[in-house]
Amino acid sequence: MGYQSSLAAKSFSGKTIVITGGGSGIGRCTAHELASLGATVLLLGRTVEKLRKTAQEITDDGGEAQYYGIDIRDEEKVTETIGQILEKNTRIHGLVNVAGGQFRAPLEAISKKGFETVVQTNLVGGFLMAREMFKQHFKTHGGSIVNITADNKNGMPGMGHSGAARAGVENLTKTAAWEWGRHGVRVNTVAPGWVASSGLDTYPDEMKVALRNLKYAVPLGRIACEAEISSVICFLMSDGANFISGQSIWVDGGSNMGSAPALFPLTNQKPSNSDTWDGFHRSELPEVLR
Repeated sequence: MGYQSSLAAKSFSGKTIVITGGGSGIGRCTAHELASLGATVLLLGRTVEKLRKTAQEITDDGGEAQYYGIDIRDEEKVTETIGQILEKNTRIHGLVNVAGGQFRAPLEAISKKGFETVVQTNLVGGFLMAREMFKQHFKTHGGSIVNITADNKNGMPGMGHSGAARAGVENLTKTAAWEWGRHGVRVNTVAPGWVASSGLDTYPDEMKVALRNLKYAVPLGRIACEAEISSVICFLMSDGANFISGQSIWVDGGSNMGSAPALFPLTNQKPSNSDTWDGFHRSELPEVLR
């Protein structure tokens, strides 16, 4: 059985979408969903082996994929790679900026270098990709950009560097939507809450108990699967979202409300109507959650 998308079959036929961070996690899942809907997906990331593996999965499933090794923080390399992409693909319809990363630390323990590295990865890299796609292609042909941020409405204790960068992405998204709208470019943001993705397994052992208890801070009583984030990304890239721009959509089960647990403590009871929807046929539960 292939990917079970909630969107109409073949709704992305003839379209080509660039996805940064396409070798793992939400980026990989989104690549699979878009490919299953007929898109040619172009996977970008630093680890070529992950990109190659995801591209092979998509090909095995009957889709079309290309991949390019790149550090999106490298301005010269970003400009060069997008040029190469456009030499091979005459039309690009969308960009999904998923690539990012952070480490857990209180503010007082974050060095200047550590802070700047996370900002470069989560904010500057996405800006460079969006700017170059606009300058080299979208300014003439139009297109859609979806930036991935995080559930940071009430700050991100323990990850202040990432929260600051992600807040910047949200604001940058609104500016780009305003400046580039007249060229037929839509720019939106998806802010996932906690997701059962491979990234959870990269955190240290001392965080594992906290990770398993994340569901108690979510009104729906669970965390998301990758497909529940991908479905929103794909919708925003679709024709059905053609008049949506400059918006941020939180996909977090209501956890961004923040103060709700203090006013109404959440329990372990799972609402009967809150079953996980996972259409990703290659989905795997992170080891830490098993």
